[in-house]
Amino acid sequence: MERYDLVVIGAGPGGYVAAIRAAQLGLNVAIVEKDQPGGVCLNWGCIPSKAILTSAEMYEDLKHGEPYGIKVSGLSFDYPQVIKRSRQVAGRLAKGVEYLLKKNRVPLLKGTGRLEGNNRVVIEGQETQQVEAERILIATGSRERTLPGLEVDGKQVLTSYEALTEQAIPESIVIIGGGAIGVEFAYIYSTFGSRVTVVEMEKQLLPGIDAEIAKELERAFKKKGIEVLTQTMFHSLEKYPGRVEVNLDSAGTRKERTANKVLVAVGRAPISADLGLEEAGVGIERGYVQINEQMQTANTAVYAIGDVNGPPLLAHAASEEGIAAVEYMTGEREKGIDASRIPACIYCQPQVAVFGLSEEQAQAQGHEVKVGRFPFRALGKALAAGHDEGLVKLVVDKEYGEILGCHIIGRGATDLIAEVGLARTLEATTAELSETVHAHPTLSEAIMEAALDAEGRGINF
Repeated sequence: MERYDLVVIGAGPGGYVAAIRAAQLGLNVAIVEKDQPGGVCLNWGCIPSKAILTSAEMYEDLKHGEPYGIKVSGLSFDYPQVIKRSRQVAGRLAKGVEYLLKKNRVPLLKGTGRLEGNNRVVIEGQETQQVEAERILIATGSRERTLPGLEVDGKQVLTSYEALTEQAIPESIVIIGGGAIGVEFAYIYSTFGSRVTVVEMEKQLLPGIDAEIAKELERAFKKKGIEVLTQTMFHSLEKYPGRVEVNLDSAGTRKERTANKVLVAVGRAPISADLGLEEAGVGIERGYVQINEQMQTANTAVYAIGDVNGPPLLAHAASEEGIAAVEYMTGEREKGIDASRIPACIYCQPQVAVFGLSEEQAQAQGHEVKVGRFPFRALGKALAAGHDEGLVKLVVDKEYGEILGCHIIGRGATDLIAEVGLARTLEATTAELSETVHAHPTLSEAIMEAALDAEGRGINF
């Protein structure tokens, strides 16, 4: 029986990164994966969806090219090719992960892993094998969550998994859930010609983000012809040949929408069952593995990272947790991860990127806040590019100028957020951000201008 210092179960963005870091630190490590390396993010989430979103953005830009002096006649799209390209991109990156594992001498054990006792992993694949490990890292991720009455059939009722391989754009679709997945697919389907309705039970799209940003996104979606129903719950579904009747409840008022398809985008559930965790003394609550600051479970030989632990369900959070867990194991790290510094990015257009506290959250926590804003409509580069929707909003501690949160909506938001994240890591204030010379014309000037506004020294708005 092979024996390892560490066995990682799950080769997603948390697991494979953790395995590589462990190898760099001198551990003898193996990784278990039943599917393609890269996990849901690379194969069935982040990467293929962004490839499809890129096609949608390109199509939308060409449709509106005439003001730029670009005239296109007979513009059309080939949606099967859009899907084919997205699968090619995912496949290429999966092979890249395999290469990285080989490069770092991390054996990939194909199959489904489960714990048997404290230090043994059984892997069921084409053949059943067993390995022993001093430590085990659970990185099994999450799966699509569904609702009673919205059973997925892959034809009329889809999750994001089916939507990523669907070869045709429906004439109309109702999306249940206005979170990240829901709004990204709303943008895709609307851009390619679907009549789209987004249903969200909370009072805003993207629940939990700054309310001002959510309102801006809803406004932009309505301009695109997307119907947004907030404070509205799914009630029931009736299926007919070629169409579905979706019954909704909006504050006690019954509403009905007819569409060709329904997309269920109500979040994700942890994959923690049938892993032998509870038998090994690992605590589970509502399906999530319970851990301490060092990613360690109640069984000190077992660690867990990523979606299986609970929010934030983000690939880059899983990667950071994977590195942290391995560095804790080897004595390389003492500090925990500050979740308030982990950005969340949504890739519809306009894009949304946030980290830290919203204005409402900061006030609720007792901070005396000041807010710096700068709209893209006052930004030279945004106007020149023709993408002037959105704004940068900084939530700042009034006394010290500490950046408590950053909230961006607009083209390029998911790239712009990193600058403010770095500023927060370095404990820079809005005064220091405002004194950092930004090239003109660039989108990043909006960050400097928002910092100036927070300091009461706004120049260009």
